Amino acid sequence: MAQLWGGRFTKNTDAEVFAFNESLSFDQRLYKQDIEGSIAHVHMLGTQGIISSEEAALIKKGLTGILEDIENGTLSFGPEYEDIHSFVEANLIARIGDAGKKLHTGRSRNDQVALDMKLYVREETDEIRGLIKKLAEELLIIIKGNTDTYMPGFTHLQKAQPVTLAHYVSAYMEMFLRDYDRLADLRKRMNVSPLGAGALAGTTYPLDREMVARELGFDYATFNSMDSVSDRDYCIELLSACSIIMMHLSRFSEEMILWNSNEYRFVEMDDAFSTGSSIMPQKKNPDIAELVRGKTGRVYGDLMGLLTTMKGLPLAYNKDMQEDKEGVFDAIDTVKDCIHLFTGMISTVTFRKDVMEKSAMMGFTNATDAADYLVKKGMPFRDAHGVIGTLVLRCIEKNCAIEDLSLDELKEICPVFDNDIYDAVSLKTCVNKRLTKGAPSEASMKDAIAHYESLLSSMQ
Repeated sequence: MAQLWGGRFTKNTDAEVFAFNESLSFDQRLYKQDIEGSIAHVHMLGTQGIISSEEAALIKKGLTGILEDIENGTLSFGPEYEDIHSFVEANLIARIGDAGKKLHTGRSRNDQVALDMKLYVREETDEIRGLIKKLAEELLIIIKGNTDTYMPGFTHLQKAQPVTLAHYVSAYMEMFLRDYDRLADLRKRMNVSPLGAGALAGTTYPLDREMVARELGFDYATFNSMDSVSDRDYCIELLSACSIIMMHLSRFSEEMILWNSNEYRFVEMDDAFSTGSSIMPQKKNPDIAELVRGKTGRVYGDLMGLLTTMKGLPLAYNKDMQEDKEGVFDAIDTVKDCIHLFTGMISTVTFRKDVMEKSAMMGFTNATDAADYLVKKGMPFRDAHGVIGTLVLRCIEKNCAIEDLSLDELKEICPVFDNDIYDAVSLKTCVNKRLTKGAPSEASMKDAIAHYESLLSSMQ
């Protein structure tokens, strides 16, 4: 058992206690961040004269060698180590001797692990933002190619008014753009360095915390050492942002699942992103969309787990906080996989434009426009509403759309109708006369597309 403590103890740790206490089995993924943080720390120790420049150089060389050996596979993580910190330090001492024992000067595992997690979460936040950008780029392709693809919009899962596929997809574009901004925003708050906070009360060594912060790309060093080691807000914020991302992906997945059904037939899933049935040869199942929808609950669970862990902890560090890692790692892995696979799925979907348009026509999505037509002819809206209700009932009885009725049939219901009714209730007219900002008309969508292109070009 390789541990960084023990002088005060007279007995070895019980094997089961060690196994329960260890974290190397999952925090080993922090090896890069742990070594990068240690290199910055030892550089500062040498600069400040806390250790000699020769010792600092030797330690940095040893740490660099450990990093290279881990990444090329010649150094593996053994079960005898308690955590990633003891693994790195023990291997450093084995390689360079007593100089390696000075690495931990002016530092505690409490501020060390806080630093590692911040470095890791910051990096992963940037990766997730990159994946969201790729998804948004695919959505923009769909939007630009479907400004005249007419389909029904829904409320209560009932066909409501005609929109376009471009308008529909841009609603999800808005969601994912907010997700991107949310990640950028939380990144600003997390980008402060906790290293130098010590166990909870700083240190008597003349550390230059701002030097370390600058070297590691932080904006500045934290202002309170107790908060530095006990803060996991940035993890909770990330899990919250991930949960919202998953909620958006889940809603979009639900649309795809519905649209892929025999009842809708709005989309055809690509074979590469579908599976079949072991018993029913005709089946083509939208498993990726269903799994994304299912994994949303998993990420919610990660968020609730960490919130529950943190809710009763007094200042400062407590061992409970070791429980932050597995949930954060799981949520990050899950979200990244889901965004990546959803992007692949949506980029290969075939949209059945003819089916969408027919569904909008047969669903009386132009009924409101028909009522507005009568209002413009001088009829009070409430009366027009009643007339169109009667008209829709007649169409249901005949199994036809409003525009399928002859002018004589229309006049039989209301003599105000004239030949211009057919243009007034065409899907193209219904959509394109909605010119307000954010509406589905081609003119409005042109402005939205220009806005999205500008945003995507500015994303890092």
